[in-house]
Amino acid sequence: MSDCNHDCGNCSQNCADRVEYDKPHEMSQIKRVIAVVSAKGGVGKSTVTAMLAVSDRRRGSRVGIMDADLTGPSIPKMLGIHGALEGSEGGMYPAISKTGVKAVSINLLLEDESQPVIWRGPVLSGVIKQFWSEVIWEDLDTLYIDMPPGTSDVNLTVFQSIPVDGVIIVTTPQDLVSMIVGKAVNMAKAMNIPILGVIENNSHLICPHCGDKIYPYGSSHIEDFCTQYGLPLLARLPISANIAEQADKGLIELHEVDDIETVLDMIS
Repeated sequence: MSDCNHDCGNCSQNCADRVEYDKPHEMSQIKRVIAVVSAKGGVGKSTVTAMLAVSDRRRGSRVGIMDADLTGPSIPKMLGIHGALEGSEGGMYPAISKTGVKAVSINLLLEDESQPVIWRGPVLSGVIKQFWSEVIWEDLDTLYIDMPPGTSDVNLTVFQSIPVDGVIIVTTPQDLVSMIVGKAVNMAKAMNIPILGVIENNSHLICPHCGDKIYPYGSSHIEDFCTQYGLPLLARLPISANIAEQADKGLIELHEVDDIETVLDMIS
């Protein structure tokens, strides 16, 4: 239908494009779901997800992170969360960081955090469904989903099972990365998921002596990328040894980034 707004949950039409999302746990009330995506690994997507959630929580919002990167989970370590998730007959409870960010990750269900997850696609997809429907998230203003790289089973499961309100695309300056990240943009568009904008991570370095910007990956072409896909540029985040160090130590909640605050303003 030409006037379709793709809000299948509030539509009575039985059209070919209709999507029936899985229901969250009956004790969960989630106002908004934002997926942070990139078809390319290693662009800092998990770090961006963590910083968005931490900054949002600092504003007083009730936030959670679903770590959907099941084969490369890193959210618990960044937030300094360790140990097993707790549950009851009614469902599973997310872990809670020191500042109150709720999180669910496969690493919080493994006896050994370094144990590899060697599962086929259907099993991985089943875990994602459980993270949505069997976790008692309670009241959240925003659930951030840290998506795995690529455009395969898990990504498809998230978009088909969970009512994602919007995605944020994360990329880095190299042309090769932009080409691959374009696949994530096209996937979201093909599935009628609104794209909130693009964050260029590792955009530049700030010289500690003179304060000038240094571009180790060469000139950025992010404006061309955004123009090509008709997307707003949300932020250009610099390479920061401090952020990396705090993430490694589980202290990402201590870091404040003005550009992330601007992103939250733009997507609110």
